[in-house]
Amino acid sequence: MSTQTAIQQKPGHWPTQGNTHWAIPLETLVLRGLPDEAVPVYEAALQSLCRTVSYFREEPGETWRLEGVWEQNGDEAALAAALALAGMVSGHDAGTPERHETEAEGWLARTIEAFPEQALGTRFIIRPTHVEDRKEWGRVVLRLDAGLAFGSGEHESTRGCLIAFESVAKRHGRGRLRSVLDLGSGSGILAMGAAKILHQPVLATDIEPWSVRVAADNAVMNGLRNRFRAELADGWRSPKVNRRRYDLVFANILARPLCAMAHDLAAHLNPGGTAILAGLLGTQVRMVLAAHRRQGLVLERRLDFGHWSTLVLRRR
Repeated sequence: MSTQTAIQQKPGHWPTQGNTHWAIPLETLVLRGLPDEAVPVYEAALQSLCRTVSYFREEPGETWRLEGVWEQNGDEAALAAALALAGMVSGHDAGTPERHETEAEGWLARTIEAFPEQALGTRFIIRPTHVEDRKEWGRVVLRLDAGLAFGSGEHESTRGCLIAFESVAKRHGRGRLRSVLDLGSGSGILAMGAAKILHQPVLATDIEPWSVRVAADNAVMNGLRNRFRAELADGWRSPKVNRRRYDLVFANILARPLCAMAHDLAAHLNPGGTAILAGLLGTQVRMVLAAHRRQGLVLERRLDFGHWSTLVLRRR
């Protein structure tokens, strides 16, 4: 008998009026038959439009099913465009999503319950805004709500990056990590974590305008206005990114873009600089690692959480 495994769920923002939440007609979009390499791409596509995204695998070695909950009157053109782009990037056509009506009553409460405060590693606490803020001793608090911009601390790739960063920061200390880049920053969670631990300015860039806005707002909410710069940029092609070298680069994106960027990453790391790469499945590690080893980077550490892997690389 097959078993379902829920891997991830991301709650989004819901409109409110005082303490009353609007009843929004919802439906669930279902994509079936996705191979491993297509999951991150279609997940990102659904996250751009859906309130939550979950994915499931019935048995090891089988394909995946993705489910996204969105408003019934959502932007159909944007959905079609997002799925078409995901098909082009992944090389896999997921077809037309199934649609099922979803009970809206109580959904917000269940969503809030699904995004509680969480401790990551030994240094971080991710605290959503519906949880009362309080002083924490020995941990850095990141105030953050899950939403359309990727990065709430729940996903295994985000978790891997923050835990990997803890050890990198401990080994190098503040003084040796003076230039930090978060490439494809989403919500800005990694850049904010680095800015709080290192007490250094951090550059966070993303190709999506809404992600840049969300990251900038999150930085202000976390008291990082003077240590955090959010910029709209197309990776290493942008002069905002490629005009300098970095001691530390986060790149929590997708396996194939990581491979394509390997040369630029190596060229823009200072000698002894570190790169923390994520957004790749365990089955894709060999491919990503080979691309970066060809550019002279060496593997320092690999972290695995569920089906996802994080790589810590260093330039000699």
